[in-house]
Amino acid sequence: MSSTLILTRPGLRQVAKASAAILLGVALITLCAKLRVPSWPVPMTLHTLAVMAIAVATGPRLATATFLVYLAAGAIGLPVFSGTPERGIGIAYMAGPTGGYLLGYLAASGLTGALAQGRGHVGRSFAMLAGLAVTYAIGLPWLGLYVPLGQVIPLGFTPFILGDLINIAMVALGAALVPARLLGRIGQ
Repeated sequence: MSSTLILTRPGLRQVAKASAAILLGVALITLCAKLRVPSWPVPMTLHTLAVMAIAVATGPRLATATFLVYLAAGAIGLPVFSGTPERGIGIAYMAGPTGGYLLGYLAASGLTGALAQGRGHVGRSFAMLAGLAVTYAIGLPWLGLYVPLGQVIPLGFTPFILGDLINIAMVALGAALVPARLLGRIGQ
């Protein structure tokens, strides 16, 4: 019996660490989605910064789990998304024009985390750019369900790309300050 307890304690510790990392990640994504940095042509949120930082810091499984919990929190009506509760909450918000970007961030979490593992500064930067490309590849067609096709790029890409690239640059700089052996291992 005592050997069973010894074997389960490390497993419980690992689950507790991963759970704490996920909850902190959801809090970070929520905070970054709510923050608005004045910029032109639209205010910039730090949503991309949070998603990419979590992916680089935790790896693909924990990053994906974190974003899934974030989506679940939003789906049940918690005002975790940018523009909530003013622009709606829950599944209705998620099914709206920005829903594709949320799905894109989910895909980007896993992809970026996987591509960034074991990479240097340049490799992590390219991993984040790949994640951003996936976010737009899913978000823009979804937006096309709500706006005229000719307005998809002017409304869903052009106003946001500079802010997203700045967010990625900030994560790349921050990740350069963290010892490489720690990246991709948080919560493990």
